Amino acid sequence: MSTLKERWGITSNFQIVLILIGFAINGSFAAYIARPLTEAVGLDPETTSWWIFWPLRVLLVFAVYQATLPIVGFCVGQFRFFWNMEKKMLKRMGLKCFFKNN
Repeated sequence: MSTLKERWGITSNFQIVLILIGFAINGSFAAYIARPLTEAVGLDPETTSWWIFWPLRVLLVFAVYQATLPIVGFCVGQFRFFWNMEKKMLKRMGLKCFFKNN
């Protein structure tokens, strides 16, 4: 636990628990929402090739995950941590243009 607290810059074990719960909720939510979104876009695993359906679904889950991470962070009371994590992930993907100050 002390390694995570030091690496993430947090002070209590309770914050670690909230952060891990936030990651779990957000991952489950993104996977859950992907099904109706793929259907809304018109992708169906029965009519679409496996090679097209699954990569697009994974990209959709990833996009939903990124979009909802700060929202879930706010709901578990750890918005600042999740917002910083979001910025770090997007910067590593080369999307620095969305963040002016950092």
